[in-house]
Amino acid sequence: MGICVFILLLFTLNARPQGIAGPVKYTDPKLPFAERVNDLVSRLTLQEKVLQMQNSAPAIERLGIPAYNWWSECLHGVARNGIATVFPQAIGMAATWNPGLIGQEADVVSTEARAKYYECIAQGKRGIYQGLTFWSPNINIFRDPRWGRGQETYGEDPFLTSRIGIAFVKGLQGNDPRYFKVIATAKHYAVHSGPEPDRHSFDAWCSERDLYETYLPAFEALIRYGKAYSVMGAYNRFWNEPCTASDFLLEKILRKKWGFGGYVTSDCGAIWDIYNGHKLQPDSIRASVLGVKAGCDLTCGDEYGSLVNAVRKGYISEPEIDVSVKRLFTARFRLGLFDPDSLVPYAKIKPSENNTPDHDRLALKVAEESLVLLKNDNHTLPFGKKIKQLAVIGPYADRLSVLLGNYCGKPSNPVTILSGIREAAGSKTEVLYAKGVDGLEDAVNPREKQVSTVPEPTAAEMEAAALQIAGKADAIVFVGGISPYLEGEEMDVNIPGFSGGDRTSLDLPANQTSMLKKLAFLGKPLILVLTNGSALAVKREAEQIQSIVEAWYPGQQGGKAVAEVLFGKYNPAGRLPVTFYKSADDLPKFTDYSMKGRTYKYFTGEPIWPFGFGLSYSKFAYLEAGVDKPQYSSADTITLKVKVRNEGPLDGDEVVQVYLRKKDSRFDRPLKSLCGFLRKNIRNASTEVFVLQVAVNDFRLFDPAIQDYSVEPGGYDLLIGPDSATPLLTAHIEIK
Repeated sequence: MGICVFILLLFTLNARPQGIAGPVKYTDPKLPFAERVNDLVSRLTLQEKVLQMQNSAPAIERLGIPAYNWWSECLHGVARNGIATVFPQAIGMAATWNPGLIGQEADVVSTEARAKYYECIAQGKRGIYQGLTFWSPNINIFRDPRWGRGQETYGEDPFLTSRIGIAFVKGLQGNDPRYFKVIATAKHYAVHSGPEPDRHSFDAWCSERDLYETYLPAFEALIRYGKAYSVMGAYNRFWNEPCTASDFLLEKILRKKWGFGGYVTSDCGAIWDIYNGHKLQPDSIRASVLGVKAGCDLTCGDEYGSLVNAVRKGYISEPEIDVSVKRLFTARFRLGLFDPDSLVPYAKIKPSENNTPDHDRLALKVAEESLVLLKNDNHTLPFGKKIKQLAVIGPYADRLSVLLGNYCGKPSNPVTILSGIREAAGSKTEVLYAKGVDGLEDAVNPREKQVSTVPEPTAAEMEAAALQIAGKADAIVFVGGISPYLEGEEMDVNIPGFSGGDRTSLDLPANQTSMLKKLAFLGKPLILVLTNGSALAVKREAEQIQSIVEAWYPGQQGGKAVAEVLFGKYNPAGRLPVTFYKSADDLPKFTDYSMKGRTYKYFTGEPIWPFGFGLSYSKFAYLEAGVDKPQYSSADTITLKVKVRNEGPLDGDEVVQVYLRKKDSRFDRPLKSLCGFLRKNIRNASTEVFVLQVAVNDFRLFDPAIQDYSVEPGGYDLLIGPDSATPLLTAHIEIK
């Protein structure tokens, strides 16, 4: 029955609309998209046009146009639309330092998006989260670890963010020259990274240098090289203009400077914020006019319904509205939504191509590559055969939410960390489990507590149970950190260490620190597995613990991936996409958008672990590095070859990182800047040559004198090593 409805809908869509005489160009797939769009928009009334400019666009039955909802999510898998493969959270994706792998993930995500779309329309469903226009990726720069939505980003570095983001966008949108597989949306444009409670009224300020060298480069890269077809404006103001209605950001930079040809959407309620939060306009009519005139084509909300009155009052003309309507319909045409299936290559995707075993295996691979080994004293990991009893303790050992993060789908068969450990341990190792302490979210989110008719144990009883099994075990794994019920988007959480979705402290919750101290006192091998979306200040804990594994929010196969690392079935090679600071006190105020004192590029203090850091069970020796010639122009690409040897004892991946440094500069330059990286597997006792292509144009800085970028001539050092703080080799070049 569902297939019959689907065929009927398609037939209706492509048939001649009733009551229209003469040529109907918009239904003719042989014509160019622009001609078809112009024809269609010319047939719409003003009321119909403005209703198409809101995320929930109604059907126009007289023209055979079905309803469409523009709001869908796929940050790390198709989200909020039932069963779908859940990959590691975006911050974990960045920790792979593997754009090629993330491109494969995005291709799977877009396949599942098409599969679920066809399943929905076969059932007559065209609602929220069921379309093909996805509001991902989030490429804001994670400038401060206190931001709760930092988990959604690719970290603190514009270069790494750009490379991961380009791969993700290309994987989503596909490679067909005519049709998009789905449409990706780069968000939140442009200077946006908290605080969450202030986002509807906050005015972010930074220097021109910080704007052009930190906050804009990833957006430019995704537009110019990823060809992202949609951009979402941020809630906040920038330089006293609302980002979602900024002529400077949307017209001068996005469209004129970068040549963006797609459409812009507001964040949800952001047009409403213009008059209610920022109080820059008196009402919805004036705010909507401001947004459309600046280039915001779509509102997530219903504010643009007021544009009919705006035209009548003379605040905006109908041709100005037509510009946005045409952009939006061009997107729908390029998705193939007005063409027969036989012409759209992605229409061959079937509902059965969602949540497949192959996709589950890819989720495992991404999770494996995302895990970062932060500490491993005395080769405590991987576990040897002498482990007969293993104690697993902690609030997140058996909790589903810490696999998923925010903006997630529903996995069909998720593997918690406890489940993964039990499976990997097999019959020879007995796994003992006790929660030990509650997660802080248990007090603010009752859904996280297990429903039981048995009285909840007291804190003292939970601690006693944990210490009892720890006393019997040969080794202890503590699964702690924080959860997506504590950090995230605009949350009603206000407890010590957390405020409104953000964090006020980088410390582990006090009950976990206390439990770890008591476990360490037992003198047994103690391993800490962290779940979190941002850096944790675990300096004190690290002094007591032999091994630490950073798991992030690792997706549906996260438990299996963690267990594989613990038992040596996978050799970890993830790298930090953020700096792990010792304390929030080492950072400027959260509301200060200046980059001074932030990230590895500008932080002069000593972190716990630097950006790019990550250990392995193998040892890698950097033997030599060389460039293809000594001198380059600003248009050149440097070919850098780095010889690395795996000195054992296991096969493993190494991530060669290249940082740029220039002395005697006329600019106030960063301490160093990432300009190249490559992840590659090296067999035990073997040597590999890493060949990296480094674009000289990536050396550019913003020059206030010319109000544009320039590459400063002179000498540069390329610092080569396994992280941002450990240059093992140096190659010197000259730029003429």
